[in-house]
Amino acid sequence: MGDVSGSGVAVPILAASNGNGAVQWGAVGTLWWREIIRFLRQRSRVTGAFAQPLVFWLLLGGGINASFRAPGALESGSYMVYFFPGVIAMVLLFTAIFATIAVVEDRQGGFLQGVLVAPVSRLSIVLGQALGCTTLAVGQGVLFLLLAPFVGFSPTVLGATLGVAVMVLVAFALANLGLVIAWRMDSTQGFHAVMNLLLLPMWMLSGAFFPAAGAAGWLRWVMAINPLTYGVTALRRSLYVGGPVPPEVASLPDLWLSLIVTAVFAAAMCGAAVLTARRGNA
Repeated sequence: MGDVSGSGVAVPILAASNGNGAVQWGAVGTLWWREIIRFLRQRSRVTGAFAQPLVFWLLLGGGINASFRAPGALESGSYMVYFFPGVIAMVLLFTAIFATIAVVEDRQGGFLQGVLVAPVSRLSIVLGQALGCTTLAVGQGVLFLLLAPFVGFSPTVLGATLGVAVMVLVAFALANLGLVIAWRMDSTQGFHAVMNLLLLPMWMLSGAFFPAAGAAGWLRWVMAINPLTYGVTALRRSLYVGGPVPPEVASLPDLWLSLIVTAVFAAAMCGAAVLTARRGNA
């Protein structure tokens, strides 16, 4: 067992693994723990992943609250409440982005090369990285969920529990999507360019920021094929389980359909991340 360090975090690489396609949970746990330790040592990531969505919610939600009246939306409640699940999705997205950027930094620092030459399967490497990102994202999503009562939104215990489960699924999907991109990037600048071109529009056209009912026809089609739309819908619907459901939520796709699409999206992104890791050159 040797030590390879990256970002100031020493991590043991398990030489006892056989390197085939099976999951080696020791390696998964090692990489997962490294992501947690690195996050705790880089407090700027906490600010970027949590504070920025909070500012978006307060400024945009507060500014649009009195004037936003899209067809079929917000027939009851306020825009701050409508926007709340979308901001949780934004927290998950931003955390996944900041966490997977570390893959580019690991390549530049030599840590990734050390992991790749170890007898550890690519599936184990991807799972360790993705589960670390997922843990961080869900932790911050839960913290944001605690702010719900301040806008008059109080999910039931069942709704909040189901909402956290949906967060895990959405965060895992986004983490793997981030890994697919990061494994192909040679610079953080390139990653930021893809983020601005793909990931932020993906969030904006998921129903997080505005409902599909008030969008132009072609935007509704884009939102319908956007897989994140179903993750946001599942999160929005789950938070109302066990309580009254407002009309703008009742008109959304079914919860089970949204969960199935999100699960398929997560599995597809995990598979794509593994294939990308196998083909990538560290």
